[in-house]
Amino acid sequence: MTTSAELTGIDESIPAIIAVASVATDKPGRYAKQLVAHLGRKLTFTWSDGIASAPIATGTGSLTAGDGVLTLVATARDRESLTVIQDVLGRHLERFGQRDGLVVTWNEALG
Repeated sequence: MTTSAELTGIDESIPAIIAVASVATDKPGRYAKQLVAHLGRKLTFTWSDGIASAPIATGTGSLTAGDGVLTLVATARDRESLTVIQDVLGRHLERFGQRDGLVVTWNEALG
């Protein structure tokens, strides 16, 4: 029987590092759409239950538009990949939201 670790190449015995940024904005849907459209030129996003996710580095970046908040989530098994995901999502969102003063602040935890 093939395990999910063999299929993905991810060692599931290593805990995932998860970073979350909740960015307050009056236009979470607009920024989510803009971020997915822009990053979608180089990344493949999938949508499920209102969450857009894409593989970035050796982890996953995802975003969800809520009521007055855009939530970004970076998940990886190593610090280097997590940093790449945070940079890609955070840097682009801050650039798009510069006029509205958007600031991305990440909080991390082991998953």
